[in-house]
Amino acid sequence: MIKILVVDDERDVEHLFLQRFRKEIKSGLMQMNFAFNGDEALSFIKSLNPFDLVIVLSDINMPGMTGLELLKIIKTEYKGLRVMMITAYGDENNYKNAISIGADDLMSKPVNLNDLKDKLLGL
Repeated sequence: MIKILVVDDERDVEHLFLQRFRKEIKSGLMQMNFAFNGDEALSFIKSLNPFDLVIVLSDINMPGMTGLELLKIIKTEYKGLRVMMITAYGDENNYKNAISIGADDLMSKPVNLNDLKDKLLGL
């Protein structure tokens, strides 16, 4: 089972992901959890064995703790945890920053959910 934490300040992302991946969730291929800011994400990760979590999908631009700040903490404190960054701003600077901090992948919004599904099922 692929256990995923989606971090995005836009709450409609939860509904979108649950709708798109409902078959994979229902069949037990995926488990999705949601956090709406970096602090919620860290609280969730700290509440479990991080190796029970396969990947974090995080927006880069969020109020409060940014996705890049969250990425730095995860890659420092939970080295084995994969992180895919998602940004509405597919600029070269965000890409370079995310990769230099240790992001395992980067996707631009609007996310092509078929491509995302292929990437997640390939983990």
